[in-house]
Amino acid sequence: MNGKSALSHQQNKKKVLLVEDEQELANLVLLNLSLLDLDVVHCSTICHAKTLLSSTHFDAILLDRMLPDGDGLMLCMELSKANSQTPIMMLTAKADETDIVLGLESGADDYLAKPFSVLELRARVKAMLRRSLKVQLHSALPSQHIEHGLIRIDGDTREVFAENRSVDLTATEFDLLHYLATHPQQVFSRLQLLEAVWGYNYDGYEHTVNSHINRLRSKLSRHCGNQDLVKTVWGVGYKFSPPEAQVA
Repeated sequence: MNGKSALSHQQNKKKVLLVEDEQELANLVLLNLSLLDLDVVHCSTICHAKTLLSSTHFDAILLDRMLPDGDGLMLCMELSKANSQTPIMMLTAKADETDIVLGLESGADDYLAKPFSVLELRARVKAMLRRSLKVQLHSALPSQHIEHGLIRIDGDTREVFAENRSVDLTATEFDLLHYLATHPQQVFSRLQLLEAVWGYNYDGYEHTVNSHINRLRSKLSRHCGNQDLVKTVWGVGYKFSPPEAQVA
């Protein structure tokens, strides 16, 4: 590979930010992500991560929770409030369900509890990057506007409006709503939604879907007169029920 080809290859690599203060674990993650031919930038503090994010575009973020200068959840929430489209995976030793749900409800797209399988790490990162690429290429696709009564979903700008008021959604919440609203009244299991929206369908990660559904449902309800547009079909999964199809 000549110098120009090597530079072009480097520029075309997907860029991932790893925020992790345990050096041994960071080295393990760096080694395994290098096998995916990724450009991984490592830092160990929230402050350094903010500096990097202010000047560099990343295709995905792997974010530890317990960092020397604070809880990674705070950075996750800041990025979520700023409507960042960059997918975030939390790496956390806090593995009980309450902590995992808290991470997801803070705006993370996914989580991986320590200790984790390096094979699963690679699979989950690849899934995140596929979703990131889909978002980046979305503008080249045919327009995908969806309207259901009070709700308007703009597939070009990735914006959602309820009664002409903007609804702030994370990238994953938008993808989840867009997928459900594209198939109104169709019931999807949690595993089906994991495959369609997250890009994997491992058993045991259904609460990833549950947490995002709960956040999405709450945000839509606040803008739609407390109507429940994303309905739970007990024992099966979820469906999008358009406002005009609901019975008072």
